[in-house]
Amino acid sequence: MATLVWSPRALDDLEAIREYIARDSDRYARLFVQRVVRVAESIPQHPLLGAVVPEYQREELRERLFQNYRVVYRVLGEVVEIVTIVHAARLFPPIPES
Repeated sequence: MATLVWSPRALDDLEAIREYIARDSDRYARLFVQRVVRVAESIPQHPLLGAVVPEYQREELRERLFQNYRVVYRVLGEVVEIVTIVHAARLFPPIPES
């Protein structure tokens, strides 16, 4: 099974989303973060299960959907890097080359 790592950007994204949700409910903000982490932690078991990110069409750059969010990750051999977490309605941010 691959090793999971989080990019600083992904951690910042998750924190920003938590803060946004917490404006209405700390409880739901915590639950959301827990569920996103669970989704991320499941990726290394089957890293190629996620769809290729259509904006980039790069085989190593994939995504899993959770509610209205895209959990974008990169498969680098035995490492899965969570790259960013972005709301599906937002413009997709640039992703640096691996």
